[in-house]
Amino acid sequence: MKRKIITILIAVAVVGILVLAAGWTSIFGNNTKNEAPAVVTIPRDASYDQVLDSLRTHDILRSEKTFNAVVKAMRFKTMRPGHYTIEPGMSNFKIVRLLRVGQHYPVKFAFNNVRTIDQLVEKVGHNFFFEPEELAKLLKDPAVLDEYGFNKATIPAMFIPNSYEVYYDVTAKGFLDKMYENYQKFWTTKRRKKADKIGLTPVEVSTLASIVEEENFRAEEKAIIAGLYINRLNKGMLLQADPTVKFALGDFGRKRILNADLQVDSPYNTYKYKGLPPGPIRIPEGSTIDSVLHYKHHDYLYMCAKEDLSGYHNFTGSAAVHAQNAARYRAALNKQKIKR
Repeated sequence: MKRKIITILIAVAVVGILVLAAGWTSIFGNNTKNEAPAVVTIPRDASYDQVLDSLRTHDILRSEKTFNAVVKAMRFKTMRPGHYTIEPGMSNFKIVRLLRVGQHYPVKFAFNNVRTIDQLVEKVGHNFFFEPEELAKLLKDPAVLDEYGFNKATIPAMFIPNSYEVYYDVTAKGFLDKMYENYQKFWTTKRRKKADKIGLTPVEVSTLASIVEEENFRAEEKAIIAGLYINRLNKGMLLQADPTVKFALGDFGRKRILNADLQVDSPYNTYKYKGLPPGPIRIPEGSTIDSVLHYKHHDYLYMCAKEDLSGYHNFTGSAAVHAQNAARYRAALNKQKIKR
């Protein structure tokens, strides 16, 4: 009798061990068939069935049944969007934990030297889970732009070149919210008061900064150029800024502007229309915006690139002297056979 009881107990123990072993294996054992890392994409608002479909597409799971059991045991309900790398040899536990944690981690994103919104979208690229096309669509939607207080012409002013930390799984709209939040932080009360003292709005300051930056990116001249254009604005003179003509023509690569170019009928052509253009002609750096806010006070009204083609400028308050400077610069271009 005792032997039978011992035999039964041993059998029960063995069965128990086997059950525990099977359970352990189901949870922590290898449940993948892929021999190389496989990237699975979980779309936003995905259902559990869609998650399974993604895993089936890549033929990853050895046992879907044990995976379902572990999902149920771990009470996994929230499907976080993202691109997930399933490594060979991963257990059900590790796969579920990966999907549960999601891709909610910060990504360092920096941009500078950007002219157009299209270039900005290219810079954003695939750094985040949303597609660039989603961002481009929002930036063309008047209702979305109006929500931030901008329009198609002024929206470049909302983006302040810098290094940012943005969560990977942010939406395209969330990305814009982040940029607007940083725009508001940049435009402190002190900066807004400076702009108001000059007689410009923050957007107008950015617009002028964009022209200054196109004229010369070098820090030594930016505040001087800003002061020159502010002098012209205060006198009611045409700005006559060559970069605005290049923008109107859609060609920033030109080395010289011809008289025929000055006839282009565009609100961005500051040789034809007084005041600032409708919006920035590039996305200016924060340092250039500050150069406008802290512009140099002087009597200059004219500027012309130096004849040594160094990228620096000759400044003057005299139209006659400016004509002489311009003649020397044209002669230098002719000598180099630069026609455009």
